[in-house]
Amino acid sequence: MSTTDIVIVGAGPAGIRAAQTLVAYGEQPCLIDESARGGGQIYRRQPANFKRPAKAVYGFEAAKAQAVHATLDGLGGDIDYRPETLVWNAEQHALDTLAHGVAAQVRYKQLIVATGATDRILPVPGWTLPGVYSLGAAQIALKFQGCAIAERVVFAGSGPLLYLVAYQYARAGAKVLAVLDSAPLSAQTRALPALLGQPATLAKGLYYRAWLTAHGIPVHQRAELRAISGQQRVSGVQWREGEHMHSLDCDAVAFAHALRSETQLADLLGCRFTWSPLNRAWLPVRDDRGRSSVEGVYLAGDGAGIMGADAAEMAGELAALTLLGDCGQHIDETRVGHLQRKLDAIQRFRRGLEIAFPFPEDWATRAPDAMTICRCEEVSAGDIRQTVAEGHWELNRVKAMCRVGMGRCQGRMCGLAAAEIVAQASGRDIASVGRLRGQAPIKPLPFGVDAER
Repeated sequence: MSTTDIVIVGAGPAGIRAAQTLVAYGEQPCLIDESARGGGQIYRRQPANFKRPAKAVYGFEAAKAQAVHATLDGLGGDIDYRPETLVWNAEQHALDTLAHGVAAQVRYKQLIVATGATDRILPVPGWTLPGVYSLGAAQIALKFQGCAIAERVVFAGSGPLLYLVAYQYARAGAKVLAVLDSAPLSAQTRALPALLGQPATLAKGLYYRAWLTAHGIPVHQRAELRAISGQQRVSGVQWREGEHMHSLDCDAVAFAHALRSETQLADLLGCRFTWSPLNRAWLPVRDDRGRSSVEGVYLAGDGAGIMGADAAEMAGELAALTLLGDCGQHIDETRVGHLQRKLDAIQRFRRGLEIAFPFPEDWATRAPDAMTICRCEEVSAGDIRQTVAEGHWELNRVKAMCRVGMGRCQGRMCGLAAAEIVAQASGRDIASVGRLRGQAPIKPLPFGVDAER
């Protein structure tokens, strides 16, 4: 068992900036990350032997990505960096980890949780076919493996990531057949006043959209993905646009509706959660400086609320400064105030994004009974509705009765969708049906794990 004063979980923008700040104040934190190379999803790094230029991988974000990577590389021996290490449990000021088949425990005095986000999946019939990916998974294939998910791809869902990934694929030479955005164009027009608060970010989003259209890639607004067809793998998609149904042959589909925070570790740590209407999810509570409800535990980045890479860097630095101040160090309060003001401005922009890309609140009503919601346990929407009809409407009780969310993913893929079905079937508000409680291990562990010697 190793012991360190300060541990950071997650080497994305938030975790790296937190580590940099702590080192600047003379600390030597331990930085634990599940990936082989730091950068997080947005700045996911290529394998060392890949030679695509940064501009080709990250586009407009190339300079930011290189700066984050250079920061981590520059920390060198000033931090205890542990890549390819899964944190799968937490209790009594100790993290249980797994690295290269060896289980270990890391004790800490202070902890910064920067676990990031992943795709929010709203299933459609056929979504379990080979050839169906989340938007994030499609992006990983392109960035980390240097390949497309298929020759002819359709991108669907909503949110800024939809346009970014479609643009990245098209620029890389893939055949993007269509982009299906469930948001109406009128919503994006209404959001402009709020989005103008971050003009550079807005300009990039408008550019992606315009570039796709200029290069002959159809972008369909208010396009509801209704089904993915195929026998052995994907062969096409069907969507509704206004009063009309459409279909298109393709080899693969990448879809998601925006992002959701990875909150399992915060849950195991005992952090208090509250309902966030903006994120349409239960999130761990943090104050305006990153403190959680648990003494010594700080939250930074998208793992505590989706705000994007720029905000994650600021939140990581702010959490580190707060931690240092709480430990008695003299910190730059002027810098703290500056970071808080910048984060407030980004939060206003974030609210604008929710106007531009509204959640499809009728999704659960449209979900057919036969459709699989939980892939791990093969639980359908009808199974969940039947469980509700038997008198169970609290989400963990529904889980106990029909096994939704009990599989390998621990509800990361199906939990939010299951909650929507429970709310619809029970006639309750989505916030009132509760949330799936975190369980260890956060992610599956292999058999034959060795203990640290």
